[in-house]
Amino acid sequence: MKIKAKLKKKNTNKWDDDYYTKLARKENYPARSVYKLKEIDKKFKIFKKGFFILDLGCSPGSWLKYASEKTGEKGFVAGVDLNTSKIINEKNIVVLKGDIFDSEIVENLCSMGLFDVVMSDMAPKTTGCRHTDCARSCALAEASLDISFKTLKKGGIFITKIFQGGDFDSFAQTILSFFEKRKIFKPESCRKNSREIYIIGMGKK
Repeated sequence: MKIKAKLKKKNTNKWDDDYYTKLARKENYPARSVYKLKEIDKKFKIFKKGFFILDLGCSPGSWLKYASEKTGEKGFVAGVDLNTSKIINEKNIVVLKGDIFDSEIVENLCSMGLFDVVMSDMAPKTTGCRHTDCARSCALAEASLDISFKTLKKGGIFITKIFQGGDFDSFAQTILSFFEKRKIFKPESCRKNSREIYIIGMGKK
């Protein structure tokens, strides 16, 4: 019985020592997700010094931290999340605690002015049901896109995570209606069995 208990505990933490998790600890990022954004930035040249950036669902703060580093002291990074307790404070970062589906939160984001980049790495709580999980992921992506309509300047860039399946194709097509270019990209740092993929809208019309 003791052996089984130990094996179960070890399996529960199977991701704790993967390459990107170790690298995140070494480079002082809150989570391994930062390397997905780094890959996106390297491939599509997203960030510039002085950019204003909005991070939707920003906890635990890896994307915020990277965006802060890239935009520099003259730039500004805003984030919003239901849980802000673990986020590292930086001089050019402001974080709102709240729900992106809350109209008051959206109004507060709009009052900050227009952003050069709006990005979301949000994912739903998974149920194990592919249809349900894809639908919930698409709902988050659609909400993020809706916020980008209100907060992204002309020519700006939109990045969102979304699960493949369900309404993915329809959502991807929608991006072309509002942006000059659309890129679909799966970073190498995504887990091999993950359905997540990233859609990048470039050049808001």
